[in-house]
Amino acid sequence: MEQYLSRFLETLASEKGYSDNTIAAYRNDLTQFVEFLRARPAGPVMEPANCTSNMLKDYLADMQGRGYASATVARKVAAVKSFFHFLSAQGHVASDPSRGLESPKIEKRAPRILTHDEVDRLLAAPAHASGPKALRDRALLELLYATGMRVTELVTLEMGDLDLDKSAITCRGKNGKQRVIPIRNETALTSLKEYLLRSRPGLIKEPSDPALFLNHRGQKLTRQGLWLIIKAYADAAGIAAAVTPHTLRHSFAKHLVGAGENMHRLQELLGHANLSTTLIYAQTEKTND
Repeated sequence: MEQYLSRFLETLASEKGYSDNTIAAYRNDLTQFVEFLRARPAGPVMEPANCTSNMLKDYLADMQGRGYASATVARKVAAVKSFFHFLSAQGHVASDPSRGLESPKIEKRAPRILTHDEVDRLLAAPAHASGPKALRDRALLELLYATGMRVTELVTLEMGDLDLDKSAITCRGKNGKQRVIPIRNETALTSLKEYLLRSRPGLIKEPSDPALFLNHRGQKLTRQGLWLIIKAYADAAGIAAAVTPHTLRHSFAKHLVGAGENMHRLQELLGHANLSTTLIYAQTEKTND
């Protein structure tokens, strides 16, 4: 069974371009599945061709009996279905036993959305400080809210990704996919220009460093560093609920929906692979703010 699992994981890396973290998650979930098949009381299953739909249903029942959360079970079922879809496409199984396997329903929680007033207070918070870091912080907060970028997308930005003449920025999303996002907020553009002119030159240690946003040591800003910056300003702005980079992404999307943005266009801006992921903002529009 391991040889088929190895081929599947290699395909995810070489053809699908999945990240190391995603591939590790698949490996962990599918290793658990393989171990379940080996430990079956009715006898071990060593070849995927010998798997039946009833065996997969037993695996689903076993996970539910162990008290796994519905989201965890759904993720593990999705991994198994992807694995057998690969095996079927490659001709290693005559038919896909996972075809009728149903995942548990997951009740989607409405994402935490900042009100317009909370956004204004958060973005204004760096103005109460001074120096290069305050200008940097204003620029990164403005950019997050103006584009809806993910935290990893923002901290991996390089100078060459920014096109101020066209008021746009190129970011690298999930699975290495690039997308160009317009910066339609004039305040965000002004903050970026001030950061580049008055802040970044005072932070940078190595002139050839391409990173757009730098920390106080002159190195590329990290995910954790960005989280701490946002938390500090949220506290300073008197926002009681937890605020993360993703909170600004959710707020960006929700507020655009409220302004009448087309859902397919919003899908492109957010870099969602499926429109169903984007539609949650339409569903929550009347329950927030």
